[in-house]
Amino acid sequence: MGLRILFVDDEPNMLEGMQRMLRSMRKDWRTAFAASGPEALEILGREPFDVVVSDMRMPGMDGAELLAAVKKRYPETVRIILSGHSDKEMVMKSVLPAHQYLSKPCDAGTLKATINRTCALRDLLTDEGLRLVVAQMESLPSLGSLYAEIMAELQSETASMARIGGIISQDIGMTAKVLQLVNSAFFGHIRHVASPAQAAELLGLENIKTLALSMKIFSQFDGSRFPNLSIAEMWEHSLRTGGLARALALAENQAQAAVDDAFMAGMLHDAGKLILAENFPTKYQEVMETAGRHRSLLWQEEARGFGVTHAQVGAYLFSLWGLPYSLVEAVAFHHDPGSAHHEEFCPLTAVHVGNYLENQKRQATASGMAEPLDLGYLAAIGLDSHLEGWRERASQLLGDEGEHG
Repeated sequence: MGLRILFVDDEPNMLEGMQRMLRSMRKDWRTAFAASGPEALEILGREPFDVVVSDMRMPGMDGAELLAAVKKRYPETVRIILSGHSDKEMVMKSVLPAHQYLSKPCDAGTLKATINRTCALRDLLTDEGLRLVVAQMESLPSLGSLYAEIMAELQSETASMARIGGIISQDIGMTAKVLQLVNSAFFGHIRHVASPAQAAELLGLENIKTLALSMKIFSQFDGSRFPNLSIAEMWEHSLRTGGLARALALAENQAQAAVDDAFMAGMLHDAGKLILAENFPTKYQEVMETAGRHRSLLWQEEARGFGVTHAQVGAYLFSLWGLPYSLVEAVAFHHDPGSAHHEEFCPLTAVHVGNYLENQKRQATASGMAEPLDLGYLAAIGLDSHLEGWRERASQLLGDEGEHG
């Protein structure tokens, strides 16, 4: 069965136009249309839908209120705003209940690509409970010290955009959230983002203040619930992997967009560990202990315990949030790059190799097993001979970081 999608708009002409525009998708999508929020909820009460796409400004129940109700009643459903209105107050209302925000006019190609890309990784999470948990997430938890630092900065009378961007650039959770907001049209047109600091700058100081202080889009990891997970070490590994991935992409003369995506994918590649630890602390603790006892790879024990790895969990959240596909793909397959069927260097290559080299620098992963490198994948894309050069670059970069950090 194809995707089941419910479109909601109070303007009859818009719904009719949507039906005509999507006629070519009848083989792949099963669509339904509602003229109001209450009608949409009535339809959802009769049959399940994978995606709800709603207009924002509607009489009675607006789009943000509808998606908030959908999130509460049917939390696994993908929630997208499609609106021509950009009123700041209305947009702020939609930030938490909506996974993504698209601006009208939106052509059929963009709409189809967005929905298909957003749902592409659903099959990776076969466990309905896990899929439900990920779809409900509004933020990724931040390192406690960085959370305290950005809250203090945002409440300061001399708050600086440069300092705020610098703090966000050090944190996995904050970076993921600002990328979600900039890669969807919540606050303007979608555009390529070169760095977490640039994403923060595009949002602007006042928007970030409102989002963080009033909407509470950032949250803090509760280390007391998971004392054996070294969050600081995970952050350090993620930042170094991102730096290595960027260096490797530069060494391979990649386009700037690919270099940027490699860096941010490297920074976010282990975000799924946060999701599992935050939502399933007891079970994830058991998985980590099993990996330690058996001297096995953590992601392999995750697959046995959860039926899915942290790589797939993180990638699913990022696909829901509309992050660039090359970034999502690099996160999803960073332990198994051959499954992506690439024929040349790409951000996935950079993250896979960067993760391997950073772990090799430490001699072992947290589970006590050395992270393997997929030499067959590198040979298949004709880059196995580049490995020694990459090792030298990694040694220089990590050595420099060690001396100065």
